[in-house]
Amino acid sequence: MSFLTRIRERATADRRRIAFPESADQRTLDAARALAAGGIVEPVLVLDPLHPESHAAVRALGLETIDPASHSDRAAVRDRLLQGRGSKRFSPEEAERLSMSPLYLADGLVALGALDGCVAGAVYTSAEVMHAALILVGPAAGVRTVSSAFYMVVKEFRGQGEEVLTFTDCAVVPAPKAEQLADIATAAATDRPHIVGDDARVALLSYSTVGSGQGASVDTVRAALAILRARMPFLAVDGELQSDAALIPEVAHRKAPGSLVAGSANILVFPDLDAGNIAYKLVERLAAARAVGPIVQGLARPCNDLSRGASADDIINVAAITALQARAASRSPRLRGDNPS
Repeated sequence: MSFLTRIRERATADRRRIAFPESADQRTLDAARALAAGGIVEPVLVLDPLHPESHAAVRALGLETIDPASHSDRAAVRDRLLQGRGSKRFSPEEAERLSMSPLYLADGLVALGALDGCVAGAVYTSAEVMHAALILVGPAAGVRTVSSAFYMVVKEFRGQGEEVLTFTDCAVVPAPKAEQLADIATAAATDRPHIVGDDARVALLSYSTVGSGQGASVDTVRAALAILRARMPFLAVDGELQSDAALIPEVAHRKAPGSLVAGSANILVFPDLDAGNIAYKLVERLAAARAVGPIVQGLARPCNDLSRGASADDIINVAAITALQARAASRSPRLRGDNPS
């Protein structure tokens, strides 16, 4: 059974209510119809006040809809925006306006626990999706850096058949410092068992392998490794590793003998956004890998981004992963974001 089939089937076991705030987009409607028909999630379509001409077609699907103009929890979302997060504050006029936005209302309802997750980005930009999620939901307990990952479905390359590799971060943090790199690795390692179903094996990538090179970025990776080992002593993690040493057993034996991760890594943590974004696109295009994501990681509750070129099938896959993240979040003993500060 393929990875994409597995995530859809696993999501059906515990159906989650997932918001779709881009209901005027036909791809979103096609995905919502398929998600409901397959029992993968319970789609909740948020009507768009800027496109009233779409409302009849949305309601005709027979799925749950939310109208920002009349929803009973909109005032609670507006109040949450007024409270703000960190140094961000909105005026009463701004909070009122944003609470009518399908994206902000959807994320606000996720933050309040009225919905389990949100999927957007087919129409909204990544910056808009991330901004709304950070303002309304915020990071999970113990996480200061929200980041992203692509789940790369790759063909057999080390005698194990089709594999799924986590590439992180490829879309959010441009130049992570050591603490941020450790946060990115932590979030990826936390998500992977819930999404893929196996144990995390984390490689912190570099142009150096265990001392073969020197430089500022190598120092950052080494510092991140020290933070990770102190934070998560039972995590299988190593670095700094070149990508071939991280993935190929024969190379690992020569370059990093004795490493418990080298040659068998399934999470690749890139030293910066340039490396991560370039790598996932090259692997997708040259190795015919399937890139699923970007999946936002590190939020208290899942609000995921889409490429604006996403197909209905892409939306279905991200929705299934969002449901799996929501299940994991519901089991967390403490969720930051319940009391914005």
